[in-house]
Amino acid sequence: MPRRILQGTVTSDKSEQTITVLVESRFTHPLFKKVVRKSKKYHAHDPKNEFKIGDQVRIRECAPISKTKRWEVFAE
Repeated sequence: MPRRILQGTVTSDKSEQTITVLVESRFTHPLFKKVVRKSKKYHAHDPKNEFKIGDQVRIRECAPISKTKRWEVFAE
């Protein structure tokens, strides 16, 4: 099964080896035909603590690392 890849902005880097990433998606509302923005936060694994608040990152789905972490940061 292919892993999902998302792009977002780091909103928190206070935890050890964990960052919080805000992913924003845009779609057209089916009834009102207006572009709507929807956002969600994900906890991602950052083993080297290299990303800071405001950085643009790409995260991919992985096996569960902790109770809330199911994503990891990766570089292409």
